[in-house]
Amino acid sequence: MKKLLHIIILLSLALGAQAQAIQSINERNMKFEKGLKPDPIKVKPTIDYSIPIDTTTAYYAFVDSAQHYINAKQWNRAEHFLLEAIRSEPSNPSNSLLLSNIATIQRRQGRLDEAIRNYSMAIDLTPNAVTLLLNRAAVYTLVDSIALAQADYERIMTIDPADVESRYNHGMIALNFGDPKTAERDFDDILRINPNSGLAKQGQGYLQKHAGNFDKAVECFSEVIKVKPSSTLLANRADCYLATKHLNEASLDIANALELDPDDPYIYILRAKLNKLRYNRSDMERDLKLAVAHGIPESEARSLIGE
Repeated sequence: MKKLLHIIILLSLALGAQAQAIQSINERNMKFEKGLKPDPIKVKPTIDYSIPIDTTTAYYAFVDSAQHYINAKQWNRAEHFLLEAIRSEPSNPSNSLLLSNIATIQRRQGRLDEAIRNYSMAIDLTPNAVTLLLNRAAVYTLVDSIALAQADYERIMTIDPADVESRYNHGMIALNFGDPKTAERDFDDILRINPNSGLAKQGQGYLQKHAGNFDKAVECFSEVIKVKPSSTLLANRADCYLATKHLNEASLDIANALELDPDDPYIYILRAKLNKLRYNRSDMERDLKLAVAHGIPESEARSLIGE
């Protein structure tokens, strides 16, 4: 039994490492000009260690094979064996976890409708599983089903009032859709749950930036960056520095953000903004081309820098 539990744990962790069960609003749904580009939140899988599993069964063999193909990053084969495990024992209480893993594979491959369907089936089996609800809410944001995502976050807040990830995501969605009062309430709730929460301070940074209070936003972002620097936070602080014409500080943050994530097109947009403010037209055009090369349509890229 212990060996199969270990395999299931490894399977779930391997998928998490590859797909990074992101619970924040997807960055593509954020309007960068408003500065709402939150850091992803990684969620660890949960296992019910009380479930007895017979390691001599076909179910065990299928899960073992799925783990092998996950290690090899052969996702379609891994999904096949997970499905075979479920078919071999449709009533096995571990199927909720296997369905979640299937959904994560599908999510990783961009098969979002299928991922939602399998997360939903897993939730039907374990209705109060916070991790599953967080995962489904994250995919809902990817398909612009924002009301459904908010409903999942609100359900989590009812199940586990101390869960800060759901409150943070709920607040970020509210902020993105023009409801700063709800966002402020969510971030304040996080502080009541954990007075030292970096997520709360991060959320307050976005809230201040959204309101145009760039100096206060810089203070909030800086507190989080001291503890846990990221390309996203550095980019947002750089955007605030650009708004207040602190160009040297912005330049440093942009350079550091690019070191952490050279594939983020919005960081090239920031550098294009910086070069525009420095009247360096050729470098601005270079950065616009880089932003386009990394996935932003040229018309959007030019709009973001006011061209």
